[in-house]
This record gives sequence, structure tokens and C-alpha cells, in this order.
Amino acid sequence: MKDTADILPLALEGVSLRRGNRRVLKDIDCRFDASLAKTLIVGPNGAGKSLLLRVAHGLVAPDAGRVSWRGGAASAREVRAEQAMVFQRPVLLRRSVRANLAFALKGRGLGRTERRSRIDEMLARTGLARFAAAPARALSFGEQQRLALARALIVRPRVLFLDEPTANLDPAAAHLVEELVAESAARGVRIVMTSHDLGQAARLADEVIFLYRGRIKERAPAKRFFERPENDLARAFLRGELLWWRRRRTEAGIDCAPVQSCGPGQEPS
Repeated sequence: MKDTADILPLALEGVSLRRGNRRVLKDIDCRFDASLAKTLIVGPNGAGKSLLLRVAHGLVAPDAGRVSWRGGAASAREVRAEQAMVFQRPVLLRRSVRANLAFALKGRGLGRTERRSRIDEMLARTGLARFAAAPARALSFGEQQRLALARALIVRPRVLFLDEPTANLDPAAAHLVEELVAESAARGVRIVMTSHDLGQAARLADEVIFLYRGRIKERAPAKRFFERPENDLARAFLRGELLWWRRRRTEAGIDCAPVQSCGPGQEPS
């Protein structure tokens, strides 16, 4: 695996996004570099977690602000080739498991032997070797999600975005996906992942970003976030409280002052 520093840091500066008349991402300032392996983004439903990933990945252009890689020095082509994303619901081709993986390698200038080696390796890593000839869409949901993850990893990305990849999986299938995520991070892949599962975030994260109504309210090392969150909305969220009732107070600026987002390992103000 090549060094993730090749295209990092990824920086979002003043990023905002509208859907209709509503701003769903608001003044996001956030930087991801290679000093940490796994960032987990948490927050209530509707906080903007998935949209934040899509903007960072390049699927959605922000209405304001800037998204840049390696200080703006990484080309669009380089960025496309060196990062990947796995969605909450897997999107698979109407082909065999092996053919789905082969398609991901198409156009990357690899010889037949190298392609076959990568496919065999990824089938083994994800436990899908026995399904290699099976139609991808005939797999169970958990198996399909592992295939989606395998297809993202087979291109050997520097950065991998994961949008709640275990949201619809049973505990055993979720555990397998978590193992693959942790293993990938250990191999040098920079992970940026959303999750609704606080236990999962505590298990996987090096740092946590708490997003609420399109704003970053807190960013902190995982241990500190789960033990001593500074933001009152984050504390309420960790206690399992419903936050929708705070909407008017938050919009009026009563609940909490904006928290300045910061770089990895720094304390938010």
C-alpha cells in the first residue's frame, strides 16, 4: 500500500450545501491527514453525515467553499484514482462476484496476472472465494456489502469513505466488515466513516466528529469524546436523548456556541 500522504491532506474549507431553501451543510472547516488512520463521523439522523462524505468524495459539489487534496496540488484524475467510497446499500453489477471485482480494475493498466492475483487475494480477504462464480445480486445482504467493500479495496485506495456500511447487517456480518475496515487501516488506508452505532465508533475510531444539523459541533480523540465530550449536544446524544426538540433553541444560538473544528489530535475550542 502506498503512503496515504500521496494525496492527503484532504481539506474542506467553508463548505456549505443547500437542498432547496435549506442549508444542510453549514460552514464546514475540516482537514484529514495521514497522522490518524480512522475518523468516525457520528450524529443524529438528518445531521448531514452522508452528504458530508459525498462532498468530500467528490460526488456532490458544494454550493460554497472549497474541497482540496494535497493543498490543491492533486489533480482531479489522481484523486479519482486514489480514493473510493462504499455506500450504505451496495450497488453491484449484474455480473458474477469475480466479474464485479474485475470491473473495478478495468482501465488501470494492470496485466492479466496482476489482475487475477488481486482478485484472488481480495476474495480470500473478504471470505467470498466460494462465491466467486455466483451472481453478485444473489448474495445475502451482508455478503453483498462485503463485495462492495472488496471492490473498493481492490483498487488499493489511499482514502476510503464508508457511509454506515453495517447499518443493515446482523451482528456477525457487521463484525466481519469492522474487521476488514480495521485491517485496511492497518495496511495504510485512511478511513473516513459514518456510523449510527456508537459502540462501533468507540471500537474503531481514532477520532470522532460529531455533526448536528449540518455543523461540526465537536471533533476530538475518540477516548476523550466518549469519556468527556465538551459540547452539550454531544453529551445529550451520547446519553441517548432525542435532539429534535432542541431545534429552535439551537437555531437561535441558545443551546451552545459554535465549536471550532480543528485538525487531528487538537482540542476543539
